[in-house]
Amino acid sequence: MDTYNSLATSVSESQARDQGLRTFMLSVFNRMTGALTVSGVVAMATAAVFGAALKGTILSLVFALLPLAFVMVLSFGVHRLSYGTAQVLFWLFAASMGLSLGSIFVTYTATSIASTFFISAATFATASIVGYTTKKDLTNLGTLLMVGLIGILIAAVVNIFLASSALAFAISIIGVIVFVGLTAYDVQNLKNDYFTQGQVYGYDSPEKSALYGALNLYLNFINIFQMLLSLLGNRE
Repeated sequence: MDTYNSLATSVSESQARDQGLRTFMLSVFNRMTGALTVSGVVAMATAAVFGAALKGTILSLVFALLPLAFVMVLSFGVHRLSYGTAQVLFWLFAASMGLSLGSIFVTYTATSIASTFFISAATFATASIVGYTTKKDLTNLGTLLMVGLIGILIAAVVNIFLASSALAFAISIIGVIVFVGLTAYDVQNLKNDYFTQGQVYGYDSPEKSALYGALNLYLNFINIFQMLLSLLGNRE
């Protein structure tokens, strides 16, 4: 009887832990989906209001740089910001990213934007499932991907001056691979953060861990989408 009770307790604890993980991950993806929705609505409104003014003007540069300011505040203030403040900044960031993305609606056809979005969503979902289900430790892969990300950023800056279409194509191809890999890596890290009660990221609450996890995944998705759009999108 004692053995039976012990097994029953073990099964019950395992089920509770799995349910807790599912609830946690759902909160992450709900926040990310909500942020994407905000960005999409703001992007369409921005394109409707400003139109051609979003192409190669000072306004487009301001809109492009605005999300970076929010990301820097969120990143550098992660351990100082309260959850409430971080949450407000997260939604403001999503709106600012919508301002930045408004230019795609005056650059690419609506059909290519929609089709690329669904391709990006399927790619992102596949990477997320891999990260959630794999038993392989992706830590070493994550380190390699971060090196690749730094390389992409450097190449992108260099290409501002070179304006090479071949280099831009290579950056997009490699970028998709890097951000797909980072998606799987981030999802696994979120699982580990839940199981270790915050030891992976060191956030002071599960809510803040979920919020910053949503931010990471949102950035991965947006980068996958933008890079695929540069490869597959049909211009107006």
